[in-house]
Amino acid sequence: MLDYLIELLASFCAVVVVLTLHEFAHAYVAYRCGDPTPKWSGRLSLDPLRHFDPVGLICFTLVGFGWAKPVAINPSNFRRYRLGLGLTASAGIVMNYLAAFLVYPLFLVVLFYMPDVPFITDFLYDLTYFLFAYNLSFFVFNLLPLNPLDGFRIWEAVDRKKGKVYQFFYKYGQIILLALIAESFICNLFVRFGVVQMMNFNILNWFMTFATDYLGWPITALWGLIPW
Repeated sequence: MLDYLIELLASFCAVVVVLTLHEFAHAYVAYRCGDPTPKWSGRLSLDPLRHFDPVGLICFTLVGFGWAKPVAINPSNFRRYRLGLGLTASAGIVMNYLAAFLVYPLFLVVLFYMPDVPFITDFLYDLTYFLFAYNLSFFVFNLLPLNPLDGFRIWEAVDRKKGKVYQFFYKYGQIILLALIAESFICNLFVRFGVVQMMNFNILNWFMTFATDYLGWPITALWGLIPW
């Protein structure tokens, strides 16, 4: 039980960092592209309280997937409309991948050099691992073309026609997203009660695995060149 509480605390702290960096990146890039709206609304900040959506924070902590409060922007203020829209939509996921790259060596330091201090070592191990894994999973998760995720906003920036497929995901994207998160949470509950086969049906967990095993490979391979 204590191990689970340490893991949950580390997960929560990692979520705070991941979501804050993600939303700050959106706000900063939008501001640099000419839109003062994020600054006026107080989102050009590293204060986590300015970015949290309570439901998204809880989902991310418990399931590993969630969302923050979207940064309000006014694309008409961009000096170049489509470029500004595309860069702003991409900023969060770029920040997450960069953060994963920078935090991975901290995980290795804890893994190989941290003395075994009760509770503290376990917490730091979980925290650095979650920072690495959550940044990668949030990177992949936000590439999904579901409204209101970044992947949909990037699609919005490059698609001039906005046909039936776009309209479908615009209308139903959030419902699909919530259904996927609920399905992942239910699967995790079954796994915790010993029904490990349910992990095979956890759709969002597939994205987590893809993120850590494949998109994380360049990061682990590059830092692996250093003789730890």
